[in-house]
Amino acid sequence: MSDVLQQLAAVLEQRKTQSAEHSYVASLYAKGLDHILKKVGEEAAETIIAAKDGDKSKIVYETADLWFHSLVMLAALDLGPDQVLEELGRRFGLSGLQEKEQRPS
Repeated sequence: MSDVLQQLAAVLEQRKTQSAEHSYVASLYAKGLDHILKKVGEEAAETIIAAKDGDKSKIVYETADLWFHSLVMLAALDLGPDQVLEELGRRFGLSGLQEKEQRPS
């Protein structure tokens, strides 16, 4: 599954150099980080609403939108899924309480 994330991350990087007239992602980059962050917030809210409604197909659809826009945000900040997966791997095997204790204050 991480192959899909890697492929998507590569496409998102390519879109940085494309025209905003021909690419939705390029138009997000052109509008700047604040616009991208607003989209992440909107998608998070839509995901929450879908979860509250309990429609599994809608939950999956909205979560995909949230993940997509989160990946756009990461790319805009010159980050990618590898860093997030590495952090998740670091946390694997730790209890949530242990992980919280290790966070910098």
